[in-house]
Amino acid sequence: INKVRVPIGVICIIYESRPNVTADAAALCFKTSNAVILRGGSEAIHSNRAIAGALQAGGEKKGLPANAIQLVPTTDREAVRELVQLEGLVDLAIPRGGESLIRAVTEQARIPVIKHYKGVCHTYVDETGDLEKAVAICENAKCQRPGVCNAMETLLVHEAVASAFLPMVAAELRKQRVELRGCEKSRAVVPDMTPATEDDWYAEYLDMILAVKIVGSVEEAIDHINKYGSHHSDAIVTANDKAAKSFTQEVDSATVYVNASTRFTDGGEFGMGAEIGISTDKLHARGPMGLEELTTYKYIIKGDGQIRK
Repeated sequence: INKVRVPIGVICIIYESRPNVTADAAALCFKTSNAVILRGGSEAIHSNRAIAGALQAGGEKKGLPANAIQLVPTTDREAVRELVQLEGLVDLAIPRGGESLIRAVTEQARIPVIKHYKGVCHTYVDETGDLEKAVAICENAKCQRPGVCNAMETLLVHEAVASAFLPMVAAELRKQRVELRGCEKSRAVVPDMTPATEDDWYAEYLDMILAVKIVGSVEEAIDHINKYGSHHSDAIVTANDKAAKSFTQEVDSATVYVNASTRFTDGGEFGMGAEIGISTDKLHARGPMGLEELTTYKYIIKGDGQIRK
């Protein structure tokens, strides 16, 4: 009995503005023997056509089937609805972009969809955490590239270290012009924070804005993340092995970090090379999706006349 990797089949990639997705998605699907139908946004339609055309022409010269890489030539939204309802012709849809696009695809689809929802990522600073390391981790997670899905959007701080840590991290973040929106306890420590609302705990800012909340325990931090987070990337800064174990086992996210920045959630950083995206689903792929995640498997059983009794 052998379990072997096989291509999924025909994969439809629906994305928005970035034309590099055209080349990345086509190459990953080609390498895994999948056919791909690409549907990009209006912002880069001319670049998408040029890139797809070059891939098709070069591929055909080397024996690639003519329709192995296809680009939908229109940006009409009706084309998306048609694509994701092609049962029996398209095997999988992968939408990449804003939450509204992904929800629209999911609601319209009659084929399987792997969702790459928003990144409401958290960093929790535990009472035993190294505060200098925590400042560096938080600054990196928020400021290194704030407009991406693995950037930190909410900072949680244990009440035992809040009075020492919050002024430290606020001073560093304000050098980067980060707006802080805090709970009442946080504002008692750093009074010039903007008051946080309930909506702030759900927010994916993709900007220099950070929600801040003081919690009483690692359990409260875990509960907050599982309620308000998006199951993307979450981190704990701690020197307590028990707290780290609880956090990594109980936070229901695709990637969970101990004493490191959430910014590492990336196919290249994980050693996968290019990625098709970062899945917040649980089936069949979760986290950065590389070559293996663009395949499924089957069992090949070789016998010599055996029959089951």
